[in-house]
Amino acid sequence: MFSLFLYLFNNLKPRTAMTAQEFNTQLTGLEKNLERFAYSLTMNSEDARDLVQETYLKALSNRDKFTEHSNLKAWTFTIMKNTFINNYRRSVKENTTMDHTKDLYYLNMPQNSGFIHPESHYGEQEILKTIDGLDEEFRLPFRMHTEGYKYKEIAEKLNLKIGTVKSRIFFTRKKLMGSLQDYAA
Repeated sequence: MFSLFLYLFNNLKPRTAMTAQEFNTQLTGLEKNLERFAYSLTMNSEDARDLVQETYLKALSNRDKFTEHSNLKAWTFTIMKNTFINNYRRSVKENTTMDHTKDLYYLNMPQNSGFIHPESHYGEQEILKTIDGLDEEFRLPFRMHTEGYKYKEIAEKLNLKIGTVKSRIFFTRKKLMGSLQDYAA
């Protein structure tokens, strides 16, 4: 009964509004927590610092939306999480190419000039000749992989274990790098 009285007394007594200075003091007291949380989101110290600064700016400019005597830390962390999500979505959207032409001209346009330099053509022939000189058990998985097949698809088509396919492709790459050192530069 006495604890109920203390609860009612503590929760019903008039509260004074938090001043701007108190708000700022409490907000800056969260700096280390905000830095750790920002780093856990970004995994980059510079991006984390930028996120903390942006969170401070938003928290200070939206101070009037903070509910008095609620959890400032949770409110600030929510601002940070939402800012991170919005920034991520914005960066994905900026890196997306939109082509509104009738026949998708820009997306279907070749990315190179189309000119094949004679030396590169010779190099390609030498590389293909070296690949053709490999044993079939290594050449076949490697060719399928370079043609875009997934490891699982190669394993199913050749009736091999996926680990065997991966190791054969790895050893083929290693063998080709040794044979074609002149073309690596």
